[in-house]
Amino acid sequence: MAEIVQHRIEDRIPELEQLERVGLFTKKEVKSMLKRATALEYKLHRLTLCKYDFIAYIQYEINALELIKKRRSRIGYHFKREEIEFPIIHRINTVFRRATNKWKDDVQLWLSHIAFCKKWNTKGQLSKVFSSMLAIHPDKPALWIMAAKSEMEDRNSSESARHIFLRALRFHPENKKVYQEYFRMELLHAEKLRKEQKELELAKMDLGEYEFPPEVMSGKLAEVVYRNATGKIQGADLILSLLSIAAIFDFTKELQDAILQDLQANHTDDSATWDFMAMRELEAPGAGEELLSAAGRASDIARREERCSQVYEEGVKSLNTEAMWTCYVTFCLERFKRKTNVQELKDKRQQRLLAVLQRADDASLLKKDFLKSWLKALLSMGDSEGAARVAMAATQRHSQSVDVWSLALQTLMQLGSSDTGRLFQEALTHVNPKESLPVWQLQVEWSGTSQSPEETEALFQKGLLSPVAAVAIEMKEKYLEWSYNAGGYKKARKAFTSLHENRPFSKAFFTRMIQIEKEQESPKMSNLRDLFERALREFGSTDDGLWLDYIREELGPLGQPGNCGKIHWRAMKMLEGESVERFTTQYTLLQTGHI
Repeated sequence: MAEIVQHRIEDRIPELEQLERVGLFTKKEVKSMLKRATALEYKLHRLTLCKYDFIAYIQYEINALELIKKRRSRIGYHFKREEIEFPIIHRINTVFRRATNKWKDDVQLWLSHIAFCKKWNTKGQLSKVFSSMLAIHPDKPALWIMAAKSEMEDRNSSESARHIFLRALRFHPENKKVYQEYFRMELLHAEKLRKEQKELELAKMDLGEYEFPPEVMSGKLAEVVYRNATGKIQGADLILSLLSIAAIFDFTKELQDAILQDLQANHTDDSATWDFMAMRELEAPGAGEELLSAAGRASDIARREERCSQVYEEGVKSLNTEAMWTCYVTFCLERFKRKTNVQELKDKRQQRLLAVLQRADDASLLKKDFLKSWLKALLSMGDSEGAARVAMAATQRHSQSVDVWSLALQTLMQLGSSDTGRLFQEALTHVNPKESLPVWQLQVEWSGTSQSPEETEALFQKGLLSPVAAVAIEMKEKYLEWSYNAGGYKKARKAFTSLHENRPFSKAFFTRMIQIEKEQESPKMSNLRDLFERALREFGSTDDGLWLDYIREELGPLGQPGNCGKIHWRAMKMLEGESVERFTTQYTLLQTGHI
């Protein structure tokens, strides 16, 4: 091993001598580099190889390259690159090859090698790295796409890129992304040829020695890719994605028309097709003269929205599905949210939205995600009765959905409905008890403002007995807060005393009682100690903040600083894991007066 390392170190000597001779590094720096390189070389030739040793070696060499680059820029010396940088780059590539041969499955290592080749402009090496990587990882479409893009962009070789895409399709014959990028590549190649031809024609050069195949320049190869893709993969999504790519290029009108005809002829059973066709009507340009005035622009927008709506109407007639109605409602909602100063347009959008929402709901094809927007629209126009009706109907249709019940109950609370109390009970019987916390929270909020204290007390007592831990914990916190607001310190103290032995607890339950105790005119330190002790009994093994708060309280005017040492000792015994380190750091800062 020593002989191999010595030989590799000797290979470095010419470049190090050059670095010193041209003034990029001092003699001391060269000596230090030689020492560091020797240590790194020995690590790469041990019997048990470690990936991180290879990474450290590569990073050191890259850092050396970066430093040489900066030194060259600073002193203005740009010669002898073949004798200085090239050996280092060659050495890095060699170590990368060794590493990727050893740890073939590490994709990140391969990508790091590719990134290095791109940065330091070793294009010949780049193709070899991609070829080796794809031989090991042919199951990853993203790597094939990356390799093809590299051939197209870095090496300016459309033929190699096409070859890679064709190989990729042998491994991934039904991968949408590969087809999309292959389609894009063919159009980019056609666009590039068209630009080259135009530049040559402008320069009045002879085009005889250049090849500009008309079928390639018109996008026929891209059309072949499209036909192959649609033959392998069914559905409108792929066709729409290819159409959006084709729309980027200004020479693809025939191709776009062919794709549109295919879409309309074969994919009317897909909501995405109708959605796309409707959006085309919305994006269609208006008449130039009409757009000069605000009223004209509003009129043009109204006409386009109406045409768009007509397409959606055709869509829901021929394809009465939830997905189709979702597209229609989404369009209506998006237009409704747009601001306009033209009242007629605003009213038209509102009417369309409410009508479509109602029709989708009548067909039982309205997603519950739209309920909030529906209720908000009804309330904004002052239709309280309609909002209450929609809310009640939603709870019948989605009786087990906590989100729907929460929205409906919030609406009824806002309207002051007399049925709210009964509906809370109905909600709790229908929803899963483990998911019922939002309903309990709303009911407590409603009861506090709409019912007598006795009824609210009874509700809390019922919630405190819940077998669901999350509900019981939340009710304890809210009951303590309500007791303090309703009956002051004595009632809060009584509530806490009745609950402090009934698990489960939350930290907030204890900290709120500590805060209440401290808010009194004459807080008792004995009560504060009791509260801290109870809290630490539950959370002392993980919550370092509680221990620090306890110590701060003892250091305060009511406490006894002499107790801090005992509390610190107990904390160190009780805390576990990372909380010990955090506590030690914070306690030290507290002692030195930094916090």
